[in-house]
Amino acid sequence: MSEHNVKTLRGVVVQDPPIGRFLFADTRFAWFWLIVRVLLGWQWLSSGWGKLQNPDWMQGGIALQGFWERAIQIPEAGRPPITFDWYRGFIQGLLDGQAYTWFGPLIAFGETLVGVALIIGAFVGIAAFFGAFMNWNFIMAGTASSNALFGLAALFLILAWKTAGWYGADRWLLPRLGTPWMKRQGVLVPEAVPIAEPATD
Repeated sequence: MSEHNVKTLRGVVVQDPPIGRFLFADTRFAWFWLIVRVLLGWQWLSSGWGKLQNPDWMQGGIALQGFWERAIQIPEAGRPPITFDWYRGFIQGLLDGQAYTWFGPLIAFGETLVGVALIIGAFVGIAAFFGAFMNWNFIMAGTASSNALFGLAALFLILAWKTAGWYGADRWLLPRLGTPWMKRQGVLVPEAVPIAEPATD
């Protein structure tokens, strides 16, 4: 076994390369993720806040209904907005069930909450995941725009979840609330305790 790996009671933990540890787990690089998450968070907050103030999103979801109806249209020539038939069927099902009446406000609140969480640095990994999920859905519905760039930024924030909120609320939230693999509250430790390898000749 490589000296860079750690043998535990449950197996072998393959260590990240040094550049990966520096980019995604070293607090010396946290300043960069602060910039990324605040810029991305501001975009989500602006978008969500605008929808919260718009009756077409909050009262009946008319704006979302129109977006979905345009997305499922199949033009006589050229490519349809939605490439995959299964996703078009999914959107059609939402339209038929008039899900836009509650989905519109859900998107508005979701975008706003993701923006706030990213800006203040609270549960950055979770907020970035939901942001990336919304970006993915917008892209699937045929709206490229800035969604690909925002989705990529969100993916990097997910990878850097341990330090992306270091200059933010996560610096205090994560140690106090814990994570599923913590052995005791307040200390970030791996679930499996490293054990020494037997000596070999």
